[in-house]
Amino acid sequence: MTTDSGTRTGAEPDAAALAAVARTLGEVAGEIRAAGRALTAVATDPALAASLSRSPRTGLRAVRILAGALTEPAGLGFAPDGGGLGRAAWLGGVLTSRESLAVAVAVTSLKLRIRLCSLRHPEFAADGPVRRLLEAIEADRQTRALRILRRSVREEGAERALARLAPSLTEVMAWNALVDENPFNDAAAWHIVTGTRADGDPLLGTSIRAWARWDRGPGRAEPEPADPALLARLDHGGGITAHLRNVTVLGNDGRMLVQRVTGPDGVARHVVLLPGMAFGRPRNATPQDLVGAVTAVGRNDTPYTRAVRKALARTVPEGAPVALIGHSLGGITAMNLAELPEVNERWRLTHVVAVGSPIDFKRPRDPATRVVSLVNEHDVVPNLEGRSPVSVFPVPADWVEITWVDPSHDFPQCHNAGVYAQSLDEVVPEERDRVDALLAPYRGRVEETVVLRLHDR
Repeated sequence: MTTDSGTRTGAEPDAAALAAVARTLGEVAGEIRAAGRALTAVATDPALAASLSRSPRTGLRAVRILAGALTEPAGLGFAPDGGGLGRAAWLGGVLTSRESLAVAVAVTSLKLRIRLCSLRHPEFAADGPVRRLLEAIEADRQTRALRILRRSVREEGAERALARLAPSLTEVMAWNALVDENPFNDAAAWHIVTGTRADGDPLLGTSIRAWARWDRGPGRAEPEPADPALLARLDHGGGITAHLRNVTVLGNDGRMLVQRVTGPDGVARHVVLLPGMAFGRPRNATPQDLVGAVTAVGRNDTPYTRAVRKALARTVPEGAPVALIGHSLGGITAMNLAELPEVNERWRLTHVVAVGSPIDFKRPRDPATRVVSLVNEHDVVPNLEGRSPVSVFPVPADWVEITWVDPSHDFPQCHNAGVYAQSLDEVVPEERDRVDALLAPYRGRVEETVVLRLHDR
């Protein structure tokens, strides 16, 4: 289980040391890659070619040394990169599977991280489809790995196959990206290795910028007439599981909810519930679609954030304290709102609770905003930004990150807001109580409930 700033409990005694080694190796791999780029810049500098005519013997010796360092196993392996000539040589190396010292060290780091994952998830070490998939990737046999994955999907279903890999899906995809012949996914893989934010996916290498071209709506919010049937189904308990059950009531068809609550101290505060992505078509009339979800991972100004800002402007007084609670895409959007200066200048965001959301590379503009991230380790969605739930890279020290192993290993069922509520109640009730304690100022009498319909345009 993961708690404040990534401290893990209940693992093997050597888990912390293993994580430190894996993290250091990732950093070393990044430095080796940077050294290859620096040497490439020197080797392709026109000044070096010009010097050959002035001192041929010394110049040729320098060229041989540089070439050996950039291409030989005793040096950096095959390491040309950067600039026109360097990128062309790098592309040739990828397509011909030339070995690189930086990649070898990076893969070692990823293997250690997967081994660390197996301390909590024995299926990563036990004989079975996961282990056979990892062995195929290690042998650089992507076709075989794909056949193993397809067989697992056929025999167990796509949901269970993905959920089995979910605890370390990020590392598995990065490993595969570094050793396959696809040159477009390497950049995302290197971000995973070094623990930095990627701008693409490690499977195909599709850039978030490409997705963002389809996600440019201005966003719009309209209050809905009161629906007695819907309001009667809402849970007014005020705890995190009550909020998640209310997210389930709202559904994923473009609605959000704002509640004005009088807290135990008599102060009026506002709870904002943001549901996640609607499954189905990549694009729909709401900002809660697949295109919006991918864009939101790498951008903080999206149609969803624009629509919610307009909803807040209609329902929440300026300067009022606000708690944003979001599931999946709703959690990403909550963190995106916390990053925007115009939101922080108008309202006081005291809490952001993201459930099943990839938010780890986002940071609230106001350091006083308390961030809580809740993750079921078999949920695939929190991996989408490039940080797994068993990552060796910790979140900020003032965050509360809670991960757990749920008995349900089926995706997308384990990603459902209602399943998260049930899991918090039955698997980690002590962590549920901890989050409830943080949200205590927002537990009280509900004075007003407003449901708003969000539109992309």
